[in-house]
Amino acid sequence: MTAYPDISVHPTAIIDDGAQIGAGSRIWHFTHVCGGARIGRGVSLGQNVFIGNRVVIGDRCKVQNNVSVYDNVTLEEGVFCGPSMVFTNVQNPRALIERKSEFRDTLVRRGATLGANCTIVCGITVGEFAFVGAGAVIARDVPDFALMIGVPARSIGWMSAYGERLDLPEEGDGDCTCPHTGDRYTLAAGRVTRKAAS
Repeated sequence: MTAYPDISVHPTAIIDDGAQIGAGSRIWHFTHVCGGARIGRGVSLGQNVFIGNRVVIGDRCKVQNNVSVYDNVTLEEGVFCGPSMVFTNVQNPRALIERKSEFRDTLVRRGATLGANCTIVCGITVGEFAFVGAGAVIARDVPDFALMIGVPARSIGWMSAYGERLDLPEEGDGDCTCPHTGDRYTLAAGRVTRKAAS
């Protein structure tokens, strides 16, 4: 990789003028970052990644190989995008009809995981530390800490910020403690909240 001030960029990567990239970020083979993109510190962009102009990527995100992050997508801190997962930005695209004025915003909240080959349909929010399984299709908002699988995706449980299944019921109320961190998780009215260990 070729070293630039504070970031590492492979010689085959293209970074358009104007792109903002935070210190400690790494950009790998055949990746293209458009000039309007804003990328945080310590971000890893894998091989053959595309980052659009109106994209914001938070600190310490990992975007794996063959992912295109199109306009109007925002990734908060620590989001993981698995290999070949897909974002969209138009609800009803047609090659013969211009719809750039109809782009819908997509927000992926802090710490979420988007598994390999999953699809995130535009205009939704994926909650904090949610976990989208490989190949799932997400077409509606995802709650914080939810574990989503299938086509269309459905919730089958809850995940900790540490990245392991929580011992909480799929429905009803309950609570549990993460054995790794000591954080306390409470499920009430279909939502999970976390109280960090002191």
